[in-house]
Amino acid sequence: MLELLLEPLSYTFMVRALLVTTTAAVVCGVISCWLVLIGWSLMGDAVSHAVLPGVVLAYIAGVPFAIGAFVFGLLAVVLIGTVRDTSRVKEDAAIGVVFTTLFALGLVLISVTPSQTDLNHILFGNVLGVSRSDVVQVLVIGAIALTLLLLKRRDLMLYAFDKTQAHAVGLSPRRLGALLLGLLALTTVVALQAVGVVLVVAMLITPGATAYLLTDRFSRMLILAPALSGLSAVMGIYVSYYADASSGGMVVLTQGALFALVYLLAPRHGLLAARAGRTLRSRQRRAARA
Repeated sequence: MLELLLEPLSYTFMVRALLVTTTAAVVCGVISCWLVLIGWSLMGDAVSHAVLPGVVLAYIAGVPFAIGAFVFGLLAVVLIGTVRDTSRVKEDAAIGVVFTTLFALGLVLISVTPSQTDLNHILFGNVLGVSRSDVVQVLVIGAIALTLLLLKRRDLMLYAFDKTQAHAVGLSPRRLGALLLGLLALTTVVALQAVGVVLVVAMLITPGATAYLLTDRFSRMLILAPALSGLSAVMGIYVSYYADASSGGMVVLTQGALFALVYLLAPRHGLLAARAGRTLRSRQRRAARA
């Protein structure tokens, strides 16, 4: 058993993969708590896909991918807000129009950009091929995003539960929303290195959804979500190594499998517990009538 655990760590690329993926998973796990509570799953999807043209343009300009991804992530948020606020189009439709258009732009840029690098790795991730500079970049950006989320967690929690109360105590809901969207864009940049554009949204939503089924307290969600996400990252990387499968895909699949288990077996909000509770209440009502 010990040999199975230690063998992958003898390879530098596996150590880097574990470091990058675990960092991305923990940061995504923390921000996913707010995305799930506020109902911003579609926004996470939009930002994660809209960064694609920014990454390609950054490659063309010879600047770090993170810069292009972050700029286009913020651009997507601004465009969605503009379309929503200046037309009859509702937010979900604005999100759909903006993110699909920007994602399509990215696909077109990939198809016409001559490159010695396989730009399709941007779509599906290439965590086993990350360089030392990529690892440093992920650690630094991840640390910044996580620090800001934890420092502002009380304000952001109030924003998620009651914007009116947040305004009453002197906070600006607009600024807090903008901060959270900016951190979402920053977190997306971190996760890109691990799973690529296509699967980022799963890392942004699944951990929070899983933790939401396990607890009614937000403070516990902030612990459970990154812990479960980090565990899924490590398990996914190890399974992909021995199964010779896609690392990013296996990490997300592990998160999905963990969600399925919690969905069925969670002690209070799981499907089986809910059915057992309904059956018990039905028996109690029948007994009371008898």
